[in-house]
Amino acid sequence: MLKKHTAHSKISFSNQRYFSISICNLIIMGVFTYEDETTSPVAPAILYKAIVKDADNIFPKAVDSFKSVEIVEGNGGPGTIKKISFVEDGESKFVLHKIESIDEANLGYSYSIVGGAALPDTVEKITFESKLSAGPSGGSVGKLTVKYQTKGDAEPNEEELKVGKAKGDALFKAVEAYLLAHPEYN
Repeated sequence: MLKKHTAHSKISFSNQRYFSISICNLIIMGVFTYEDETTSPVAPAILYKAIVKDADNIFPKAVDSFKSVEIVEGNGGPGTIKKISFVEDGESKFVLHKIESIDEANLGYSYSIVGGAALPDTVEKITFESKLSAGPSGGSVGKLTVKYQTKGDAEPNEEELKVGKAKGDALFKAVEAYLLAHPEYN
């Protein structure tokens, strides 16, 4: 079972019924959805700027394993595909990150992993939909919906899901730590 990241985590499937049982025991076709919520002491506008608008510069500074971010298609808006290069276990790897939507007014952002090392063989794409809002003491509340679109009748691998979630959590915390260590960033 996936561990709860914070007080709120849900697992649902395309028929919108909610389950809290082991993924390994289910036959899943189509879309697997995971929802998560987290808090941060960083203000929503600053966190949004770092994670969405300035990610190409902030991620390599916040995480040593990130080496480069380059646009391979598009102009930076929806439809843009970025190649994010990094080192993992001593090997150079990359992911292809496609921007689905940007909603700056509501601090919303959606992108998909469409290729590379972070995409398991059984998954067509992984879409991340995020929204930031004001949280306690001037900080943020982040809501994240992750949708795994599987190939055919493939089942998500629980261990791959755990590893992916842990990597996403670590990236978020690294960016948060960078922003807290650099209060001049605004």
